[in-house]
Amino acid sequence: MTKGYRMEQKADRILMAGELLLPDVPSFLEEIEGILKQKNSTSLEINLTDLKKVDSAGALALTHIEEESRKRSLVVAWKGMNDDVRKVLNLIDRQALNLPPLHEIEKRVSFFEATGDLCVKIAHDFYTILTFVGELLVSIPYCLLHPRSLRWGDILVNMRRTGADALPIVGLLSLLIGLIMAFMSSLQLRQLGANIYVASLVGIAIVKELGPMMTAIIVAGRSGSSFAAEIGTMIVNEEVDALTTMGFHPIRFLAIPKIIATSIVVPLLTLYAMMFGILGGLIVGIIGLDITLTTYLKESFRGVELWDVITSLLKAFTFAILIAGIGCHRGFQVVGGAEAVGEATTSAVVTSIFLIIAADAAYAVLLHYLG
Repeated sequence: MTKGYRMEQKADRILMAGELLLPDVPSFLEEIEGILKQKNSTSLEINLTDLKKVDSAGALALTHIEEESRKRSLVVAWKGMNDDVRKVLNLIDRQALNLPPLHEIEKRVSFFEATGDLCVKIAHDFYTILTFVGELLVSIPYCLLHPRSLRWGDILVNMRRTGADALPIVGLLSLLIGLIMAFMSSLQLRQLGANIYVASLVGIAIVKELGPMMTAIIVAGRSGSSFAAEIGTMIVNEEVDALTTMGFHPIRFLAIPKIIATSIVVPLLTLYAMMFGILGGLIVGIIGLDITLTTYLKESFRGVELWDVITSLLKAFTFAILIAGIGCHRGFQVVGGAEAVGEATTSAVVTSIFLIIAADAAYAVLLHYLG
């Protein structure tokens, strides 16, 4: 391929002609670096009288000559530069070229260094969570004592988004879980002639564990991530700073309505999920196991007590506080741009699900000894 430029070296001078465009930049840089390595003098003159045209890549290549010459203690003098070349060269911000990159270059770290960094991040995250919880513990009593400080309209909007809009997906998944549990358990119990116990098995599993847990996981994926993304975007756009400047408390203005709305609707969604889970088992019982409607419901309620429903609603309330709290916390911790908002959203969902499972395990042990 024919080069668009011509370069000739004469003693301490380099004569350039033609056009220096993007396709020719790699070969040009290779040639010029070879010349610079062979230079023994302290000055270099580059004559651009016959260089008719450069693009942005060519201008950067010429700027690269200055940087390389400076490293080798060479003084570069430009001669005969026409107006067109000078205009393109003046577009290059030389100060910006010397700034460090926005993203640090990834480097390999040892196992112990990575473990140490992880421990520091966990400790810092724990500290920020404790600080956020402390602010909530101060803000919630204030809002209860000053009801007018609450944004009741925002609470209703969040109740609709978190609760009413989640009804279809919660109902469908709960129904499918009930269907699957009833079908799989019937395969074993049918061999023992114990089909009737499918109703008790599904009822106990749905009411005690799967109802509140699956509802909480769905809400964490839908609403917890939404809270983090919403507040994180406001942080990036400096809207939270504007609220603070106008005298609004960010926690009371943004987090408290979301936490109150979530803590109200998640227990109600849990009851909704329980009903659809039992309905899924009922469908299998009537169609596949020849169990009557009355018999199935009687067996389901025989295995489930009122205390089980109350403790499940208490679980759901706890899960709701965790989901909304973590979602808002991750949103307030956003630093950076759109990428940071995405990371905060992912972190909110993952952390919420982890805490939901941990809290459920703690409830299981506690309720066992209390029972």
